[in-house]
Amino acid sequence: MSIKTKILKFVKIYQSHLTLRQKTIVIIALIVWSIWLNTLGIQEAIAYCYNHWEIALTMMFGSIIAGGTSIGGGAVAFPVFTKLLNVSPHDAKVFSLAIQSVGMSAASVAIWVTRIRVEWRTIIWASIGGAFGIWIGLAFFSHFFPPDMIKMSFTMMIASLPFSLIMSGKKRQYYLQVNNWSFIERVIFFFTGLLGGIMSSLVGNGIDILTFSVMVLLFRISEKVATPTSVVLMAINAVIGFTLQVFFIKDFTDPALSYWLAAVPIVVIGAPLGAMFCSLLRRQTIVNILIGLILIELLTSLLIIPLRVTTISVSLIIFILFSLLNYWMYYTDIYAIKSIKKGTVD
Repeated sequence: MSIKTKILKFVKIYQSHLTLRQKTIVIIALIVWSIWLNTLGIQEAIAYCYNHWEIALTMMFGSIIAGGTSIGGGAVAFPVFTKLLNVSPHDAKVFSLAIQSVGMSAASVAIWVTRIRVEWRTIIWASIGGAFGIWIGLAFFSHFFPPDMIKMSFTMMIASLPFSLIMSGKKRQYYLQVNNWSFIERVIFFFTGLLGGIMSSLVGNGIDILTFSVMVLLFRISEKVATPTSVVLMAINAVIGFTLQVFFIKDFTDPALSYWLAAVPIVVIGAPLGAMFCSLLRRQTIVNILIGLILIELLTSLLIIPLRVTTISVSLIIFILFSLLNYWMYYTDIYAIKSIKKGTVD
């Protein structure tokens, strides 16, 4: 009996016993597993998982966080990869884009099939900017800045967010979509995607948390909508970045490929599970989880990154600039009433 026949038989037996969300996760996993096994062969596929079990274990947790939050799985994966597993920062970044092209795509399919609400126009315009941004970053910036400065700058950028998120949850109206799509709104999300794409090219993620920040703080979009929107957006950006890495930049190294093949069967379950789990949470719970992950990111970065004077100076400038930007987005009332539809989800 072929693998395809076995899969169809399995789906038929269990179809009547699963909810739509469970069916979605199972079907996505079985499709990817069948491709993975047919490409490598059962023996070689198992060998990759056995030889790199620590990678698979790390991504079991990282993929759930990636699918369920806007910060991505890097909060778990990067410090573990670089500090405990001695993976180079470059390979960790390349692996991050590669594995998110699978895991976040699986989560995006689950979000679409189960009709979890997202802001599609935001995804379109930020993705256009993100495509340009990740190409610019990979082509011109990825080898220009020191890895420690890049990583610490990203950490300080997201570390500027918790205070504004805490304030935004205090008796504040929230909304489900941006109604007024004029030239200005398109420009805002295009340049948000552009900056986020550049950041993703440098550290493996960034467009998700940047777009989330703009949606929540400036446009007053509910975190329950902004989070899955950022997941779909990161999936698109990761696919573009991974394609550029493999076919144009050509620096998808053998170690990164081995890590990727070991983690693929794990993330196609973990990321959709994270997306489903997030859809069941209250807004404030999502915020609390995100703040906790940002604090973990900050703590691990302070512990593992060499803090040279230049790195500290640049990081502080980044922190101050983004703190001021977040403060302005939170307190401005430009989009508080007139261009956003009020929401009713919690």
